[in-house]
Amino acid sequence: MARENTIVEGEPDPSFPIRIVEADLSLRAHQEAVLAMVDAYSRDAMGDGKPLSQQVRAQLIPGLRRHPTTLIFLAFDGDQPVGAAVCFIGFSSFAAKPLINIHDFVVLPTSRGKGIGRRLLKAVEAKARELGCCKLTLEVMDKNHQAVRMYQAAGFERYALQEETGAAIFMSKRLQ
Repeated sequence: MARENTIVEGEPDPSFPIRIVEADLSLRAHQEAVLAMVDAYSRDAMGDGKPLSQQVRAQLIPGLRRHPTTLIFLAFDGDQPVGAAVCFIGFSSFAAKPLINIHDFVVLPTSRGKGIGRRLLKAVEAKARELGCCKLTLEVMDKNHQAVRMYQAAGFERYALQEETGAAIFMSKRLQ
């Protein structure tokens, strides 16, 4: 039987019952929470602006379970999921060490401004340090000012190897 892995962050605060856990995708509750959070992110203006298709909903959890580097953190308020960080472990060829890429990051609109995002980031960073990672990476929409401020406050900055070559630009090419 799988056991929930709760991330301990300092002293518990009874007035703030949010708990952050590393997801166990063999648990039905965690599967449902991941689906709910990724769907909420997809519906958001900073996401795709529409719900996940039925096909994606059917394939998401099996795909995440098969992917060997999947790492997901969930934020719960009681039994209700309120946030998630869907991450993948990668590798830095320049540092010859693993890294964690935060691929999807969401806090429900009704739960924003309560420090949940910061706590999710702390949990991801703690796991990265435990795994000996050299860095965390993520992408964020440049007009998502609240998220950009949160990431900057957590120590994230635009990526540049050398100042004279400029900062990295995230690019994408759709294949389907």
